[in-house]
Amino acid sequence: MFSHVMLGANDIEKSKKFYDAVLATIGVPAGFTDPKGRVFYRTKTGVFGLSKPIDGGTATHGNGSTMGFACDSTEKVQAWHAAGVANGGVTCEDPPGWREGAAGKLYLAYLRDPTGNKICALHRV
Repeated sequence: MFSHVMLGANDIEKSKKFYDAVLATIGVPAGFTDPKGRVFYRTKTGVFGLSKPIDGGTATHGNGSTMGFACDSTEKVQAWHAAGVANGGVTCEDPPGWREGAAGKLYLAYLRDPTGNKICALHRV
């Protein structure tokens, strides 16, 4: 459905360190920085990017917004969360664990990245 997702970041190097660490736990190679100072992570299924806002303003998180990363095991969700906390992320929502709802049984972990964006690691049964 999506070709790419871009998140705003105020400190690109701090955000790159954070995302290099969390995405490595789910098999995504380290991001590369383009000549404009943006960071991109490319996979077979799409592109994730980090950029300072083009308008020159401050990057802010979207209230009510969450971006999720697919994981193929509960262990990867746990590793993702631990790497995030160790690299400047902040736990939010409930602790990592199982949830059940309309979408079925899910193993989830939530973090705020260094800019405050809410992200999630998700393993579907």
